[in-house]
Amino acid sequence: MKISATIQIPFSQQESERSLMKLVSPYEKPRLASSVWQIINTLVPYACLWILMYYSLRYSYWITLLLSVIAGGFLVRTFIIFHDCVHGSFFRSLKANRFWGFLTGILIFTAYAPWREEHNRHHMSSGNLDDRGFGCVWTLTVKEYLQASPLKKLAYRFIRNPLFLFTIIPPFLFMILHRFPSNTTTREVRREIHLTNTGIALMALVLMLIIGWKAYLLVQIPVIYVAATIGVWIFYVQHQFEGVYWQRQDKWGYVTAALKGSSFYKLPKILQWFSGNIGFHHIHHLSPRIPNYLLEKCYLENAVFREIKPITFWASFRSLSFRLWDEEHCRLVGFGYLDERTMAC
Repeated sequence: MKISATIQIPFSQQESERSLMKLVSPYEKPRLASSVWQIINTLVPYACLWILMYYSLRYSYWITLLLSVIAGGFLVRTFIIFHDCVHGSFFRSLKANRFWGFLTGILIFTAYAPWREEHNRHHMSSGNLDDRGFGCVWTLTVKEYLQASPLKKLAYRFIRNPLFLFTIIPPFLFMILHRFPSNTTTREVRREIHLTNTGIALMALVLMLIIGWKAYLLVQIPVIYVAATIGVWIFYVQHQFEGVYWQRQDKWGYVTAALKGSSFYKLPKILQWFSGNIGFHHIHHLSPRIPNYLLEKCYLENAVFREIKPITFWASFRSLSFRLWDEEHCRLVGFGYLDERTMAC
């Protein structure tokens, strides 16, 4: 079933949702040793790099900033642990997932409970044109954009501008927006946000008392900035790519949305490691219960996933040109497409 010039889904329509879910079920069992080892090989190097960044302040802040790129990579990996805990896939124990989800949430400046609610809603609505807005980049259809007010068009162009989307949005999202509950959150979720904020404040206070407020900010801010920017970029590419799937509710399907609406982002091995295999996002969306360290195994052992053409690292930058969903032709387009439409008329 060909859906674009670059992506082809190899399985037939006869392969039902049940058979695909059965295919991935053996990989949905967390391994305690693997989970513990991932915590160690992520949090220990991150702590060491944080300390090294502090001592580098005595020599050159350029060294500090260089180290922040590596530390940011480990913080992205920390986010993957948090992400798996949210799905209940990192440990078999619910309490263990909640404990480590809360703890890593403090490190990445994100509360566990509210992100779990929004992210699970994202999984259940990804690719659904009638249920947009949950954990995804703001995307309008061509028709919606053309019918929007001048102010809304201006805001949309501003937010979808890559310079704004990947320089201002990431730190704002993690350092500011995640600090406040929305008007629709439950008391439990509000409580979790306040507890996470308290944990962040205590962590910052202790470190400021040890190394000083200025040194803390000079180390923490660039690390969060790097990690947040990488995270937003990866998430963007996972759902904004050539051949992506979007449908109205009456035609939308969970399995199809998972396999066609989430990219297989093939990264160099070192980047794949830092991003916790999240590039196998089509498999993750098919079954969020698979821990990140088993996603590649699932991919390699099942031909149905191996035959899906990936988006490579350099090719992924083409996604920066996408702005709107052309519902008529089922594809993402740039603003230049509007000019072409005007000239054609």
